[in-house]
Formats: sequence, structure tokens, C-alpha cells
Amino acid sequence: MNKDNLTVAVVGATGAVGREILSMFSERRFPAANLKLFASPRSEGAEIKFEGGRASVLSLAPGCFEGVDIAIFSAGAGRSREYAPQAAREGAVVIDNSSAFRMDGDVPLVIPEINGGLLDEIPPGRIFANPNCTTAIIAMALKPIHDEGVVKNVVATSFQSVSGAGAGGMAELEQQLRDWPSPARPEVFPARILLNVIPQIDVFLDNNYTKEEMKIHNEARKILAADINVSATAVRVPVMRAHSISATVETEKPVSPEMAADAIRAFPGVQIVDDPYPMPIDCSGRDDCFVGRIRRDLTGENRICFWVVGDQLRKGAALNSVQMAEWIIRRHG
Repeated sequence: MNKDNLTVAVVGATGAVGREILSMFSERRFPAANLKLFASPRSEGAEIKFEGGRASVLSLAPGCFEGVDIAIFSAGAGRSREYAPQAAREGAVVIDNSSAFRMDGDVPLVIPEINGGLLDEIPPGRIFANPNCTTAIIAMALKPIHDEGVVKNVVATSFQSVSGAGAGGMAELEQQLRDWPSPARPEVFPARILLNVIPQIDVFLDNNYTKEEMKIHNEARKILAADINVSATAVRVPVMRAHSISATVETEKPVSPEMAADAIRAFPGVQIVDDPYPMPIDCSGRDDCFVGRIRRDLTGENRICFWVVGDQLRKGAALNSVQMAEWIIRRHG
């Protein structure tokens, strides 16, 4: 990997996360000397504006990753399972945004501020996983509290924006806004999202939690390398972007709201907002996660409550991926 002549591929470049990744490349002056953009066959030949020019979208095919140093995948679990191993075999280091490899014991699941040291060594399979967007946001708030008092249990309710369902989710809310008050025809979501909340994200499992809710539980344990139980309820809300989470945290050692706030302030990538509290409309398009309403829980000892908001297209996906790529370049370039 030559950081002065780096070739980077973005798979899923026409999607919401893919476009956000390209935007972050420009914002952060990411050192991609050569850029390859991939998407589904129906997008082949399309042109995407980038760095004052245009880049053509290619289709995935055997050999398409030859010469690629880093490949960032944001095209869904199915395409990642099919093509990420190919990219790794052809020499790329893969950063995958899907759920395909997150719980694979041989694949590091990384948030750089929390466990970035895992990026110091390239794993045998050459694949790193990016966490679920909601997991990333809550983990950024949990980590400093965990370091302070050892988190045992978390009860969390997420209020997830439509952009968490990709460009189609955003388009559906926009269309329902235009059509109101005519009856909505939901396609992306299981019910009308306009003027509504839907307490289901992804499919229900045998334990009556959804797949999204269990991702938060399982991935938080892996990222924090701790025996933490997370009982989550994931709710879709008619917000365009940025996810919000209400959490009650039980710790082994007493942690006061003041202690929690001080620990969060000292942690990179998280800010305290107490005038009056963080909201999605204010956090959209921003890199950090924002925590507010820290208070003692009234139902038991060693429990605190907080509210955290983060732009899931950024820290929950594109930013985290680009940060991982930057770390890999610094360490291995």
C-alpha cells in the first residue's frame, strides 16, 4: 500500500452512504490518488461529481479490485458476502458497512475512538467491519461511562431517521409529504411514516426482538469487549437524518451524572449539549455524537439516564469507514 499513490474503491457509490463517503473524502482531503466507483448494473456508466470532475460508475466483475488498496463496501449484506472476499483475494483491505461480517469472530468490528488498535494489524481475511449505525452512536456514549464505572445493563430506545433505510427511505418520506393528505402507499416501511412512528426496524426474531435490536445488543458487546446486556427497542420516526437514543445504564461502580458528563467531555468524538439538549435537526451533517439530559435514574442504584444523537450517515457509516481507512493508511501506508 503506497499512500502517495493510493487506489480506493467505493462499492455502493450511488447510495446514500456511498455518496456521503465521497463527500467526506473531499471534506477530509482523503489521499485517494485513484478512485473506483461501483454500483449495481443498472447504474453502470452513470457519472458522479467528485472533486470538481466526474467519475463513471462501474459494475462488479472478476478482477475489478486488482490494484485496489482499500475497498469500502456500502451496498448491503448480500453484495458484501459475494464480493468482499473477492476484493480481499485480489489484494484490497476491505471495510464493510453491512451486517455480513460484523459478528464473524475473525473479523474485527471497529470504532476507531474505542478499539482502533484493532486496525494496527491486517486480519488474515483482510476484512474489517463497520458497526450498525445505531450501535455506533450509542457505543460512543457508553464507552466513557464504561471506563468510569463498568457498564452492566442498558435499556435503550432508538428513534431512527428514515435515512437509516437508505435513499429509498428518504424518498418515501419526501413523497408522502408532497402527497399529504392523500393516502400514503408505503413501500420501504411497513406503514406510513409521515406523522407516525413505527416500532419495528428489520424483521422480528423468535425472541420478539427485531434483528436491528439484537444487532445493538450483540455488536455493543463485541465493540466494548464486555459482558453487557442491551435491551433495545428500535423505532422509525419521520426525521430525515440523525438517529436519537434514550438510554438507561446500570454500572457496577457508582457513576454520578457529573462524573458521566466529565468522562464524556474528555472522550474524542462526543460532545455534551445541555442548552437545552441535542436534537436531530441540529446534529445532521455533523461528525460528533451529542449527549444531553444526563440524570440519575429513579428506579435503582448505580443507574443513570442519557439522550444521545448522531448523524448515522456520518458516524454511523461514512465517517467511521473513512476514519478506519485513514488509520489503515497511517499504519500500513
